[in-house]
Amino acid sequence: MASSNSPCAACKFLRRKCQPECAFAPYFPPDQPQKFANVHRIFGASNVTKLLNDLHPHQREDAVNSLAYEAEMRLRDPVYGCVGVISLLQHQLRQLQMDLYCAKSELSRYQNLSTITTNHTLMASESAAAFHHHHHQNNNTTTTTNTFGRDHHYHFHHHQFFPRDHQHQQVARTFDGGNNYDASLLAMNISASLGQLNQLQHQSAAGGGDDRHTANRS
Repeated sequence: MASSNSPCAACKFLRRKCQPECAFAPYFPPDQPQKFANVHRIFGASNVTKLLNDLHPHQREDAVNSLAYEAEMRLRDPVYGCVGVISLLQHQLRQLQMDLYCAKSELSRYQNLSTITTNHTLMASESAAAFHHHHHQNNNTTTTTNTFGRDHHYHFHHHQFFPRDHQHQQVARTFDGGNNYDASLLAMNISASLGQLNQLQHQSAAGGGDDRHTANRS
């Protein structure tokens, strides 16, 4: 509120006595005369008084500052006023939002490339490890197969030429029996040969006696 010696800028501009209950005094101090002059020129003092009386005391200061800004912009740009400034600020805001979106997209692209590169590296490492493991398994399988083949071939020939133990015993018994049989057969053949030899000798002796008897008779 202005003192009795120094009226507010509104009362001074209107050339009236500033009363203690003056509605303009708290918002238009004596050292800001241009502020009220602009508001009065664009909106009029009576309209501003009505507006302030319709608002709550805690809203009046913000309303006066808004009126002062709008009045100043209207005087600078009579066509657009504060709308031109608002449009310019909105355009700058959209541009900044677009720049921010492009920056985020670029950052996301680089992050995706980094992720893909990392994944490819991991996949290549896993593939190499899997290939090494598979190759090692194949080598072990081949070695086992070859060993099994050699063992199977050995056992096959072993069983082919050397049957199992009970077969060995049967064959041994058969072989022994065959030897005994062959010995018996050989003995029988020898006995038969000796018998035939004795018969031949007897026949020869008999034949000789007959010849001698015939010669004597002659």
